[in-house]
Amino acid sequence: MSVEHEKQLATEAAAELIEDGMTVGLGTGSTVAYLLPALARRALSLRCVATSPRTEEAALMLDLPVEPFGSIDRFDIAIDGADQVAPDGWLVKGGGAAHTREKIVAAASDRFVVIADSSKRVTALRPPVPLELLEFGLAATMRLLHSVSLRNAPRSPDGGAIADYQGAVDDLAGVAALLGAIPGAVEHGLFPPALVADVFVARGDSVEHHNHAKSRA
Repeated sequence: MSVEHEKQLATEAAAELIEDGMTVGLGTGSTVAYLLPALARRALSLRCVATSPRTEEAALMLDLPVEPFGSIDRFDIAIDGADQVAPDGWLVKGGGAAHTREKIVAAASDRFVVIADSSKRVTALRPPVPLELLEFGLAATMRLLHSVSLRNAPRSPDGGAIADYQGAVDDLAGVAALLGAIPGAVEHGLFPPALVADVFVARGDSVEHHNHAKSRA
């Protein structure tokens, strides 16, 4: 079964959680690309915020309402993809260089829902971990981070340099704390289980739904 088929199945299952009148955070990436037409077909009355210009442009082309984040301070639900999904709900995100915005939206959501194809399910997270770094003092920040390399990629939607932490990630909470404490590191791509309410992973023609809502309580 193709990866694209799995992405579509996971997305359509998650999209059923969205109801008329909701505020919705729209993620970024190839899996989320299937979410937008699924929502457009249902013609719901929604208030949406996009986590990247690419998602916003695609949503507007489908006549989905997208407004600035400044006008909304919480979301009923946010749906996004992931690069890696561990069994306990830890995620690696940032392949599309929008993880800072994605994490802000996830934290502002009552229900953060992750959608993925079966290739994103892993037994344990592994490097690299995406980073967004301030341009100011970039060389000094990278020295403090040690095992990090700049990615040959466009800047983030907010102008940050995109890098990848290549060090060991055996202690996820410890690594997250370390990366979060470095001045000049805007945000890292480790998303803890406390942010995640639901994970939909498609495998072949079926979709596994893992509910982590208790971890958010």
